[in-house]
Amino acid sequence: MTDNTWLNRWDKRYGSEQFAYGTDPNHYLKEQLNKLSPGRILFPAEGEGRNAVFAATKGWNVSAFDISANGQKKAFQLAEQNHVNIDYQVGELSTLNYQKEQFDVIALIYAHFPASVKSSIHQMLNQYLRKGGFIIFEAFSKNHLEYIAKDEKVGGPKDIESLFSIDEIKADFPDYNIVELTETKIDLNEGLFHNGTGSVIRFVGQKM
Repeated sequence: MTDNTWLNRWDKRYGSEQFAYGTDPNHYLKEQLNKLSPGRILFPAEGEGRNAVFAATKGWNVSAFDISANGQKKAFQLAEQNHVNIDYQVGELSTLNYQKEQFDVIALIYAHFPASVKSSIHQMLNQYLRKGGFIIFEAFSKNHLEYIAKDEKVGGPKDIESLFSIDEIKADFPDYNIVELTETKIDLNEGLFHNGTGSVIRFVGQKM
């Protein structure tokens, strides 16, 4: 079950008129999608839809989900502005009706699930990706706490368990050829809540 505190947090963040993380796609996602031929893509924890809408404008068949109805509302608004359609569901992954091997790509962009379930969600998502399909992942690393301490405007979870390490990614996605797996320092400028220097894990893996 979704913790109401968690749900209320995201509904509040996505409830304002402004887009919390802007309307432009994440740079790493954009870079990686440009290397692939469009197919079926899933965006977990997609918030206000900036990445899903971008993929749709590039010809991808887009599915997305989040626990926040306010996020969905903003995503549909952005999709309409860009003259594209996305399939966006509200709910937890375990309640949604995705099919085994349905997707060619799963894009996890700052999909920071609660620490107690993040690995199980990754393992659940794995079954929805076809063999030969790709995971594209960018999220804050455990070392990001140092950067939050210097400047809270960079955003990201403040508990180390919700952040990621390279070893966790290897453990969560064991049956993948690693195209890229790195921890790197980046400068973020994404809307209201991702601004400044931070530390991220970037991962592209192809399912064996």
